[in-house]
Amino acid sequence: MSDGFTMKLCGTKGAYQIVPEGIESIDLATVGRAIESAGYSPEIQSRLCWTFTGRCEMTLYPSGKLMIRTEDVAVAEEVAQLHINAWVQA
Repeated sequence: MSDGFTMKLCGTKGAYQIVPEGIESIDLATVGRAIESAGYSPEIQSRLCWTFTGRCEMTLYPSGKLMIRTEDVAVAEEVAQLHINAWVQA
């Protein structure tokens, strides 16, 4: 995929890793609030990662990587686009 990110299927078929291109780090709180504003509920909030529940489960890392737990590739692609085009831009 070449839309500003790479999307990798993780070892199980139920998770995708989104790696933004050109982003080495993010402010977890700022991006986390943007994700929360999109309707996801924050669960864990630490300096190592933030987790969310909602349409799918997600884990956000300080590097900007996002782990999306879903078996639906269309949902993963939609969330990846939101992450790249809205959330990490917050």
